[in-house]
Amino acid sequence: MDTLRTPDARFSATRAAFPYSPTYVTVPVGDGDTVRMATYAAGPETGPVVVLLHGEPTWSYLYRHVMERLAVRGARAVAIDLVGFGRSDKPANVGDHSYAAHVAWTRAAMEALGLSDVTLVGQDWGGLIGLRIATEAGGLVAGFVAANTGLPTGDHPMPDIWWTFRRAIESAPVVEVGRFVASGCVRGLADVDRAAYDAPFPDESFKAGPRAMPGLVPTAADDPAADANRAAWARLATWHQPFLVAFSDGDPITGPMADVFRLTVPAAGREPSTVLRNAGHFLQEDAGPELGVAIADFLDRTATGSPG
Repeated sequence: MDTLRTPDARFSATRAAFPYSPTYVTVPVGDGDTVRMATYAAGPETGPVVVLLHGEPTWSYLYRHVMERLAVRGARAVAIDLVGFGRSDKPANVGDHSYAAHVAWTRAAMEALGLSDVTLVGQDWGGLIGLRIATEAGGLVAGFVAANTGLPTGDHPMPDIWWTFRRAIESAPVVEVGRFVASGCVRGLADVDRAAYDAPFPDESFKAGPRAMPGLVPTAADDPAADANRAAWARLATWHQPFLVAFSDGDPITGPMADVFRLTVPAAGREPSTVLRNAGHFLQEDAGPELGVAIADFLDRTATGSPG
């Protein structure tokens, strides 16, 4: 597998807002090849561990406000850059990406960090990947926070706005990552933050990950990931570990999934309704401090996330 690695200098301007130094883990990708994945940590090493997974087309910078609030409350926040994003290595070809591969790579990164019994937070693709890990890797995940995400099986149609996004990514000669993130925020996005989302991608050759991800979402019943996702839903229907649904009030893509999780996952129905107001798809940008407090309160109620 041919991979690219973003020069560290590209991230110099992000350090003021995201001061966490990366720790790298190496995970196998098949045929003897490996990729390097970036992870970041904040908060006491003895605190309950919260793993934060971003989605498309962001990186762990998205969780900077959440990490700060969790650390203040005594939790150990660990953010991971998905393969193809942030400081993690970037496979050069769109075809190198698959749903199953991202699940395996991210799970391997968590295991390489020596984590267990964590509370996992997943937004967008972070949820699509994280929910699979939670339901397939016994002992790795003790609690889950679903934040503007879903687990599509291809049995139900995706909303029109999602198809518009997918076609825009597939057809755009230049993928303007910062602009796409800004379009998913309702409170606006500062120029410096737009630049932070553009930083991992020096040119179009680095953007195979952002270009690939929309096409990996199961949209047909016979999708390669459909059966695995159906199996995950079956496990979620009997999930009695802590499960928090923390959605925004302004996400036209995943918004309807909040009630699906609350009605399907037994543990989710026992948690108070958590809705982040005046926030869009990227609720970490619009309401990051509020999301961090909601997760910390969830930890206090459930005592999930043992030290890693």
